[in-house]
Amino acid sequence: MTDTRKKNKDQYQGFEQGPIRPPSEADSLLIRLTRNCPWNRCAFCPVYKKQKFSLRSAENIVKDIDLLYTYVSGISERAASGAPFGNTQVNELFNSFELKDRQAFNAALHWYYNGMKSIFLQDANSLIMKPDDIVYILEHIKRCFPGVERITSYARSHTIVRISDENMKRVERAGLNRIHIGLESGSDRVLEMVKKGSNKADHIKAGNRVKQAGIQLSEYIMPGLGGRALSHEHATETADALNRINPDFVRIRSLAVPESTPLAEELREGRFEKCTDFETAGELRLLVERLEGIDSYIKSDHILNLIESLEGRLPGDKQKMLDTIDRFLNMDPEDRVIYQVGRRMGLFSGPGEIHDEDRRSRVEKTLRLYGIDSSNADEAIDELMKRFV
Repeated sequence: MTDTRKKNKDQYQGFEQGPIRPPSEADSLLIRLTRNCPWNRCAFCPVYKKQKFSLRSAENIVKDIDLLYTYVSGISERAASGAPFGNTQVNELFNSFELKDRQAFNAALHWYYNGMKSIFLQDANSLIMKPDDIVYILEHIKRCFPGVERITSYARSHTIVRISDENMKRVERAGLNRIHIGLESGSDRVLEMVKKGSNKADHIKAGNRVKQAGIQLSEYIMPGLGGRALSHEHATETADALNRINPDFVRIRSLAVPESTPLAEELREGRFEKCTDFETAGELRLLVERLEGIDSYIKSDHILNLIESLEGRLPGDKQKMLDTIDRFLNMDPEDRVIYQVGRRMGLFSGPGEIHDEDRRSRVEKTLRLYGIDSSNADEAIDELMKRFV
């Protein structure tokens, strides 16, 4: 096949990895295609701020892939030999390579130990690259790692709607089989308020384009993003958007407001009023209640989320999920504070665990130590949540 790609003058600076990946990609090999975020204006997001966006050249990305392949092959051969493979042997193996890059070697070792099944393409919007370059990179990945089962990436709806159906299908055939999109909200007023750079119509069009290409779709939603003023609209419009997309996964990422975000300034100046945990749970219940006619799998896989155990496939698990939320909403105020703080301490994953005497006792000691009760619990929890963003 003729290589029609335009050359990028990006100078090779050695192996690179970006700062973030989805929690579901914890076991994945991270390969950096772009640096930072081309939009980088979302009011709720602290990542990439003051960092310049740039594209890496396909040639330099291939150099990273080739380096990883060398390390993965060496690690696999050493492990297959049956020889001891402790820390001493790992360091000896690393030193045996002609080209030494500790970060790349550690990435390869981590991937080997986790089964070498998935790869995540960084940073925030890999699909902004030219389709020819993406296809070229994906094909090289598949040549080097033919056993990989899943290759995934973040992408923005604003970018996806500008990619033709034909090019989306080319990317899918080359090996990209899951895309993560930050829907955040289906409300145009919320999306404008937080400077998301996409509207509801774009989200729906992009989501459907991904699905039509045969690529799995994870949509991220952010309970609480509309604040108190737009909470109801945020829930109902987001549910409506999801109903029109039917993503494979709906992943919950509850709002936290770190000090470094533009939204924190809105909060300090009183122009944004943050929902309490109780209000956010009610908003999430309304959203789940409004999901109809889809078979998405809902995941609450992040420490920011109040109810980690909220999980299931629609429509069959819908009532179970509503019941889980109701267990929190129906707690008495004292138990609710114990659960809220215990959840952010990592002790509880769902409301049913609050009756575990050992974990409950540990939370109660923390409440006494820091003077937390129902009058100040939400402020204390806001501070805890900032640590996890």
